[in-house]
Amino acid sequence: MPPPPPPRLPLLLLILTCAAISAAAEPDADKAALLDFLAGLNGGSHSRINWPYSPRVCGNWTGVTCNPDATRVIALRLPGLGLSGAVPPNTLGRLTALQVLSLRANNLSGGFPDELLSLDSLTGLHLQFNAFSGSIPSGIGRIGASRLQVLDLSFNGFEGSIPGELSNLTQLVALNLSNNSLSGGVPDLGLPALQSLNLSNNRLVGDVPMSLLRFGDAAFAGNNVTRRGLSPVTPAVDSSPPPPSPVASPAGKRRRGVRLSQAAVLAIVVGGCVAVSVIVAVFLVAFCSNRNGGGGEEEARMSRVVSGKGGEKKGRESPESKAVIGKAGDGNRIVFFEGPALAFDLEDLLRASAEVLGKGAFGTAYRAVLEDATTVVVKRLKEVSAGRRDFEQQMELVGRIRHANVAELRAYYYSKDEKLLVYDFFSRGSVSNMLHGKRGEDRTPLNWETRVRIALGAARGIAHIHTENNGKFVHGNIKASNVFLNSQQYGCVSDLGLASLMNPITTRSRSLGYCAPEVTDSRKASQCSDVYSFGVFILELLTGRSPVQITGGGNEVVHLVRWVQSVVREEWTAEVFDVELMRYPNIEEEMVEMLQIAMACVSRTPERRPKMSDVVKMIEEVRRIDTGTRTSTEASTPVVDVQNKA
Repeated sequence: MPPPPPPRLPLLLLILTCAAISAAAEPDADKAALLDFLAGLNGGSHSRINWPYSPRVCGNWTGVTCNPDATRVIALRLPGLGLSGAVPPNTLGRLTALQVLSLRANNLSGGFPDELLSLDSLTGLHLQFNAFSGSIPSGIGRIGASRLQVLDLSFNGFEGSIPGELSNLTQLVALNLSNNSLSGGVPDLGLPALQSLNLSNNRLVGDVPMSLLRFGDAAFAGNNVTRRGLSPVTPAVDSSPPPPSPVASPAGKRRRGVRLSQAAVLAIVVGGCVAVSVIVAVFLVAFCSNRNGGGGEEEARMSRVVSGKGGEKKGRESPESKAVIGKAGDGNRIVFFEGPALAFDLEDLLRASAEVLGKGAFGTAYRAVLEDATTVVVKRLKEVSAGRRDFEQQMELVGRIRHANVAELRAYYYSKDEKLLVYDFFSRGSVSNMLHGKRGEDRTPLNWETRVRIALGAARGIAHIHTENNGKFVHGNIKASNVFLNSQQYGCVSDLGLASLMNPITTRSRSLGYCAPEVTDSRKASQCSDVYSFGVFILELLTGRSPVQITGGGNEVVHLVRWVQSVVREEWTAEVFDVELMRYPNIEEEMVEMLQIAMACVSRTPERRPKMSDVVKMIEEVRRIDTGTRTSTEASTPVVDVQNKA
């Protein structure tokens, strides 16, 4: 006799219980505050905001994010929705659990909403591209109870001085007050966590304080300020903001509130049971399909895809002080690789506060600060000669590489007009900047210990790259501007695997001094040519000189490799080393050993160059001098003549 079917009552009770819990978890007080905020704006109801028509706040209301238990509203994002008028009083200030507020690209006016100053949980405030006016209140320093990480008030009409109380925001990562009418001096903010600053296109005067000198001229452009008594940084640029363009926001379906009769409740319960059955059936079909086919497993494991929002979206055309990263194409998407979750989509990326970091062989790099204070580097590629299929295949190879000394590719975007790559941000900048930037009396020199760690980390990263793709992977663009310091203060290489996708003429012309002699087409770089480029990089660390220098009034080009070889040939080896290293005692033997390694790497004959795995071992041997782990035999081995080693 077959066993009786399991009782169905518990499932029904479970559905009813879940519905009751969900209904009980609504943030009623926050809901009332939001409805009052919407009603107080000009025009009252707005067609693109579904709040009046959707009874449930969490998960349904446009731009609203709740905490996990759906009891409080923690984020409100309403960009580009045509909101106008002054922020109604006693509305947003009641959202006491609010962490992120974004009202950018609307037409909001009036003074700074003072009630925002009482939001103690606020970490991100984005009011850019509106019509706010008046002064920035001095109480801005207590907003978020010093938890605030991103403050963007750019492209408004704020006047008066920059409040010195901003220095109380000790967790601030990004500050953008550009394109207002602020006047007076630049206050000495001394914010320890600040990574991105933009005060451009105001009416500021005087000297840039010492605490802000680490930011480039672009941060102060369009003001009458000087950097330590030098000439004004740059002339002003057109500061008229562009007309706000709408940003697509997910809109919930309109549903008008009605009273539910007992029959309606019963119908909902029955419908819920049917829905659960359908979901279970779909899950079983999908599960069986995966077991039989399995073709989508690898793709699902490798990346998650966030679709671009519908229609053709273009980056805002704005003055030079606000970097525009690019534009999105219709039907294209950002592809995210495995790793720590990045909570942004394409529009978030293109609208982020951005600053140009530099231009290289493959394109322009931007530092972008997202609304949740996440800082990423976006590389906008140009001169890409590969088609979509080849590009995506290469990105999948690069995206699989995981190593402590290789900068991870976090995401990429491909369209006909734009190719974007997303990396983590390294706060200390590239090794090129560390070596060649700000040489003078205020400079903090790069000590020998740090240079060895940079070389060792970069060598380990490149050696790992060479093991990928069955031992055939090539970096193709090794140079100091593509090496950074990781969290352990070792070298970390970036920009790998792009050379094969780019226009070879453009790439080679911008990588002079690093290219191996046999490489005439950058798309045909090899692991041997990577070793040569790394050898040039070590010489750069040892000498403090750029790979190519222009002398004699621009008429003479000096290549670093040839110069070092000529100095060594004349037995003036000591003349090679950077004068900044001369202050450190007892490192002469290590410097000579590193020079030997570099000379071996830059041999004109590719077959005579060592493998990167061997280079790693040689650099590790150099470091063993200080650890006392060398054997007596090793310690007594004489230093090999540099010319013979080369």
